[in-house]
Order: sequence, then structure tokens, then C-alpha cells
Amino acid sequence: MWFNKTKQKSVQRDTNKILAELFTDGIHLTINELIQYQSKASLINLTPGKNLHGRQSGNYLARSKGRGMEFDEVRHYQTGDDIRAIDWRVTARTGKTHTKLFREEVERPVLIATDLTASMFFGSQLLFKSVQAAHVAAMVAWHAKTRGDRVGGIIFNQDQHLELKPRSRQQGVLHYLHTLTQLNNSNLASNIEKNRNTEGVDISFDRAKEGLAFEQNCARIRQLAKPGSLVYLITDANNLSQEALRHLTHVTRHCELVVCLISDPLEHQLPKSSKRINVAITDGEKRQQLVLGDNKTAKTYQEHAQLLLNEKENSLTKAGARLLHFCSSQSLEAQLRNGVVSWIR
Repeated sequence: MWFNKTKQKSVQRDTNKILAELFTDGIHLTINELIQYQSKASLINLTPGKNLHGRQSGNYLARSKGRGMEFDEVRHYQTGDDIRAIDWRVTARTGKTHTKLFREEVERPVLIATDLTASMFFGSQLLFKSVQAAHVAAMVAWHAKTRGDRVGGIIFNQDQHLELKPRSRQQGVLHYLHTLTQLNNSNLASNIEKNRNTEGVDISFDRAKEGLAFEQNCARIRQLAKPGSLVYLITDANNLSQEALRHLTHVTRHCELVVCLISDPLEHQLPKSSKRINVAITDGEKRQQLVLGDNKTAKTYQEHAQLLLNEKENSLTKAGARLLHFCSSQSLEAQLRNGVVSWIR
């Protein structure tokens, strides 16, 4: 017993230390904790992983060749080539007409869609999933800023939907992060107030309402994402549906879609226990009893959780998205430095 108490205190001290380093309590959001990711933006890479189709000039080289600012190669002149692009030096040296080819530059807006529906406000260790989602969004936004991309996107929950037009430089990042902080904390305060009013009675959140909100925001992402955009959807995908997948499939036809799946350890397996303990759990609608410390129960739970995860992964991959997994029980920096997550395709 003494050993267990000592171990618990040690774990708590380590957790408090990590939270202090992250400038967070693991539940609320502050702009300061999101600004710190500006110095950690080098941990990720937003190099395009597919063809770009943007129309404006910018910082990324398109796969198509044409007139632009970036020289690509010289080849033999062909009928129809612009005579203004003839390379007279190479032509004089070889005796055959050669023309210069340029690789066009295109601009790539970065759209970040952050899911703050009710299922994201959960965490059994270190951080709420909503807080980790905000950290991922901050990391992406700051790195996009360093590359000269315009940053904007969507922040939504089951009741609100906020759109932020892509802006360049630091202004776009701070606008997004301030809005993200405000919506997260107002949503959290609203949930706390509801719990107080019900005097501890469980709240069954409207899963149908959440699912509809998720579908509608996927549809809005489809409308907002211009060809060539890099789109990040940060979510736990608990409200993923066939209609939402249909919208995301359309997004991947002309844009690069990266889905960041945020999960909590309790969503993968039950806590270990040396004693058999009966606990009540709920998904917001149904309640059931589980026995901790029972190997059979633990195995069944883990297998079911893995099945659900596989379904999400297969559906999103089939839709054309690239998947990145993040856990709320570790700091984002630790996961990136330890190679748990790879940002490069």
C-alpha cells in the first residue's frame, strides 16, 4: 500500500511538471500555451504530398510546367513553344533551337478544421482531447506561417460554427488561435454549468445533433477548400458517417487532406487493476457495468476498441485522406520527437 501511494504521488508530480511546461491545466485553453508552439514549428513538415492546382503565385512549385519565376530545364524547341522562351546561348552553342521551361509557382492556403464537439471534452490522462487538438492546430498554423502560407479554417462544435478566412503572416495564425481558445473555453463553461444545474445527474448529449454538425462542417470544408489547398481535419472521428465521408472524398479530389485523429488511452484499453473493481461507464446515452482487473473483460474491450479504430482508418483512407494519430496522454512535442508521429508522407 505504501509503495502504491508513493508511485501515485510520483506520477502526479511528473504530470504536474509536464502541464507546467505546457502552460496548461489540461482542460482549459490559453493563448499563451498555443503561442509557445511557434518555437516548435520546425518539428513538422508541410511539404505538398500531391499535385497542386492553385491559380495564384506563391511559394510552392507546381508539377505542371509553364511560364513562371522558377527555371526548370532546357529542351529542344517544339512547334507551338513561345519564342520568347528560346535559350539563345544554348541554341548558338549546339546549333539547334532550345527553349527554356519554367515551373510555375502556386499558392497553397492551409485550412484547419478543429472539432470541438462534446466527445472531444474528455481525458483520462494529462490532457482533454480538445486541448490536444488545439495544440496540433497551433503547431500546423505556426509552421504554415513560417512557410508564407495563408492560414484559416473552421472551428466548430455541436452548436456553433465559426469560419476564418485565410490570412497571411502572423495575423492569420493569431486570429485562428484566439477564436479557438474562446470557443473551447465557452463550450467548457457551458458544460460545467449544465452539470451544476442537474446536481450531478449524468447529461446525455445529443449524438444525433453532434453527428449532423460534423456532417455539415465536412460539407462546408468541401465548399471552402480551393483546389490546391492543404486541409487539416483535427477530430476524434467519433461522429464519422457515410455522408461526412462523401464530402471528404470530394475534398481529396483537388486538395490534400490530412486527418489528425485524437484519442485517449481509455478509448483503446481499460486501466490495469490488481483487484476486481466494478465501474459504471456511459457513452452519453447508454450506461453499462465493467469489471476492472478481469482479463477476459479487458481483452474484449480492447478488441472492440481496435475494431472501431480500424473502421475509422479504413473509411478515411478509402476517402483519400492521410492519417496521423495523436494521443492526449503525452505532450505533442514528446510524440513528435520520439517518432510516434511522422508528418512526412
